[in-house]
Parts: sequence; C-alpha cells; structure tokens
Amino acid sequence: MTSPADHDDAPRRWPRGVYAAGSEPDPRFTFANERTFLAWIRTALALLAAGIALEALEIPAQDTLRLLLVLVLALLGAISSVLAFFRWARAEKALRESRPLPSPALAPVLAFGLAVTAVVIVVALVAS
Repeated sequence: MTSPADHDDAPRRWPRGVYAAGSEPDPRFTFANERTFLAWIRTALALLAAGIALEALEIPAQDTLRLLLVLVLALLGAISSVLAFFRWARAEKALRESRPLPSPALAPVLAFGLAVTAVVIVVALVAS
C-alpha cells in the first residue's frame, strides 16, 4: 500500500533506484535485509583481517604462496564487500516491489574463494 509520504523523501534517499521503486515494505523485512548486509560486511572484514594478519605475522611459508594467500583473502574481502552492497540493493528493491528475493550471488563466490584459499594453505604447509 503506497501513501503519498512513501515517495516524498525518495529523492533524498540513496540509492534512488532502490527507494523510488514500489512502496515501503514492512520495516522488519528492511531491518532483516540490513542485518544480512552487515553480516556479509563482517565476513569481508574478517577475510581482510586474515590476509593482513598472515602478511604481518610473516608465517613461515614460501613467500610466493604466502603472498598468493594474502592476495586471495584480500580480494575475497574486497569482492565480498562490493557484492554485499549489490545484494542488499537487489533484495531491498525486491521487497519494495513485492517480488521474490534474489538468490545470493555472494555465497558461491565465497565458497569457491575459500576452497582456493584452503588449497593454497595445504600447498604452503606441504612445501614448508
């Protein structure tokens, strides 16, 4: 149900493409979507912190493998944070338009990325 107030503040809210669509959903769904976004951001932050810690602690491993692992973790963190925002926007727009929620495109990226990270760790342990 759309009221005149639903679109009055749409130009001031960002991203406009999300807030100009449909009508205001139940706030509980919007807050749940925000909590999911923040969970993905915490995951991205943990990946970045793991990469930084791996480099800062200079764990004894072959330098090339350690650098590869640091890069994979940092890239996963960066990609996760960007995809988290786009996932939030797509889900929020779907909520506003009473459409089904989109599938989580971020999950396979993290699953594949962490699998690559695990392989690099095993190779680093075997090589040292």
